[in-house]
Amino acid sequence: MAYWLIKSEPNVWSWDQQVAKGNEGEAWTGVKNYLARNNMRAMKLGDKAFFYHSNIGKEIVGICEVCQEIFPDPTDEKWECVKFRAVEKLKRPYTLEEAKNNPKLANMALVKMTRLSVQPVTDEEWEEVLQEVGQ
Repeated sequence: MAYWLIKSEPNVWSWDQQVAKGNEGEAWTGVKNYLARNNMRAMKLGDKAFFYHSNIGKEIVGICEVCQEIFPDPTDEKWECVKFRAVEKLKRPYTLEEAKNNPKLANMALVKMTRLSVQPVTDEEWEEVLQEVGQ
């Protein structure tokens, strides 16, 4: 299994909206960056992703799971998307500021490539964030 981080502005698509979709999940549409698209192409069923509120909050708030692998983006078929379902809310949000101040996360894409909307997370980074929030 691989780990990822997906970003959404909470005023556009929030964690609560993701949760409301239930096991059906939601297509992660509108991604128009080649590196983010390539990251989605690498995703497999069951891979886990941190759900990150960008711009407002700037914090990891939950965990999602890939429930459908890459398919044409229904909002723009020149691009592709995957479908995620919400799995678990974090016990507390983990902020970008906390990640930046954690030496164990110094090389995390969230810290190094703050604008990338779909990014990989290493096993060590995943475990560190979960440990930090007491998950």
